[in-house]
Amino acid sequence: MKVTEPTRELTRPRPPKPDLAALQSSANQACALLKVLAHGDRLIILCRLAQGEFCVGELEEDLGIRQPTLSQQLGVLRQEGLVTTRREGKHIFYKLVSEDALAVLTVLHERMCSQAMPG
Repeated sequence: MKVTEPTRELTRPRPPKPDLAALQSSANQACALLKVLAHGDRLIILCRLAQGEFCVGELEEDLGIRQPTLSQQLGVLRQEGLVTTRREGKHIFYKLVSEDALAVLTVLHERMCSQAMPG
């Protein structure tokens, strides 16, 4: 003969159910951002741009990424809306404008990169 315990109701308060459509939309946006960030060169470029505005030549010199690769990855970042550009004479300057990307980069910097990048 098996003795079963009576079912007990949970006593902890349960948070309200999430808005599933909003949750799915947020998850899709997060996945899109993480997909862009999940490339070593793009991540390094964004880490540098988090420190200010730079032209392609400065980024190439500072990061050691060859110009063709740098231009290709900057194009992806621009297309995805993470950076903007401005022209000054022959130079094109890039600037990080995505607050979401900056927030993720800040956490990554604090957790993983603080020794590699001064300031």
